[in-house]
Amino acid sequence: MSRELMPLDLVGAVVVAAVLIALASLLQEPVRRRFMAIFVAGAGAAYLNGGLGPWEFVYTSVATVCAYKGLRSYRYIALAWAMHVFWDVMHHLYGQPIIQAVPTSSAGCAVCDSLLAVRFYFGAPSPFRLRN
Repeated sequence: MSRELMPLDLVGAVVVAAVLIALASLLQEPVRRRFMAIFVAGAGAAYLNGGLGPWEFVYTSVATVCAYKGLRSYRYIALAWAMHVFWDVMHHLYGQPIIQAVPTSSAGCAVCDSLLAVRFYFGAPSPFRLRN
């Protein structure tokens, strides 16, 4: 199977990010920030035993600290997602994909997580609120 990212993979990654953003936006603050901090912590552990040896534990430990700090700050949630992007790329190139049956899943995850990182960097504004 090819590990080359195809246009449909990109579309799927954008759709996943949009759905996650929409669903999370239904939560009120500060519940939204706390939920997303817990969510990114779980995402950080998704690759344990993914083929990169002890680095898996180093990454997960650092990502967990960022997620904990994300309980109070969207910037740390953004940092945790950005770190996950890097880890997605490492797994795409050198490790095992996050979904074994989909060789490009880690690359797609990197696209999705990049969008999330940018959104959280800017404070996770709700897409449902109209500005005056």
